[in-house]
Amino acid sequence: MNIIITGASSGIGFEAVIDLVLKGHRVLALARSTEKLETLSKICISLNPDAQIYCLPFDIVNGNYDVDLIPVIQEIFPKIDILVNNAGTLVNKPFADLSPGDFSKMFQTNFFGHVMMIQKMLPHFNEQAHIVNIGSMGGYQGSSKFPGLAAYSASKAALHNLTECLAEEFKDRNIKVNCLALGSAQTEMLEEAFPGYQSPVTAFDMGEYIAHFALTGHKIFNGKVLPIAVTTP
Repeated sequence: MNIIITGASSGIGFEAVIDLVLKGHRVLALARSTEKLETLSKICISLNPDAQIYCLPFDIVNGNYDVDLIPVIQEIFPKIDILVNNAGTLVNKPFADLSPGDFSKMFQTNFFGHVMMIQKMLPHFNEQAHIVNIGSMGGYQGSSKFPGLAAYSASKAALHNLTECLAEEFKDRNIKVNCLALGSAQTEMLEEAFPGYQSPVTAFDMGEYIAHFALTGHKIFNGKVLPIAVTTP
């Protein structure tokens, strides 16, 4: 499989890349941090000298897709089988203190960046491709909500709705679109949202689950926002 993962420099994205590479898949890992991507590449090659891992520093919000990303994809992939939209950021601040810039930052990274990725990748998808959006229980209707996370949760809710819309729109191309609304996993983002909290789920475990779902979930699901949570947080 030819797979692209955004937000691959740490946490669950980092772990998902390693899992997929060790399974023999060809993976393009995107993130803003060159240093962290180099670490990811070294780990993958140390575990599997034949690993097909390609790392590209790229900002999904501000990057030049046509110049810096599309040519790389065309060089290494005949077609894209899987896109995992994992990149994200978080602002933890009381609602009364949130600025328009805070909301803009949340929606730019957690929503519009994924919109641009999907639009730009659309001509390059294989038949029966699978788009996996990484959402959050914070944006899942009816789930527990927490003070300070209004902007983050709203941006994830938008991503959830987009998933349902695109699954319908892409039916004629047989492209499947699903979203995993994640509960807690022990990552830097969780520590920022809930300081001192220790999740029973490791980043490794969640990354492994995402990798497995990316490979197989579209055989059963389409247009689904699936809660993946032991705890929230």
